[in-house]
Amino acid sequence: MKSIIEIKESLINQLKNKKANTNYFLGLIDDYVWYFNQEKEMQEDIKARGRHYRAKSASGYLIDKENESLKNAVIFNKQKLAILKQLGLTIENVIPDDADDEM
Repeated sequence: MKSIIEIKESLINQLKNKKANTNYFLGLIDDYVWYFNQEKEMQEDIKARGRHYRAKSASGYLIDKENESLKNAVIFNKQKLAILKQLGLTIENVIPDDADDEM
């Protein structure tokens, strides 16, 4: 698995290749990184607490609650995909990271 630093560098390189590495789009990459990190935190919480966990209700009874990290992870992932769409980065137009090495 690539580190977030490698992913960020790859996204920046994609913008450079498209001659679109403007402050606005670079800012979107920073947003992408933020959502990436948030999603990873949600995944760690799900691993630690599970999809459901026991909690006390307002009336003091133990109940099973759905881990909100499930819903949040999906939201963060959707935001990441929306950012990639805004950047115009899809599998149809991506330039491989090692393409610079071949030139």
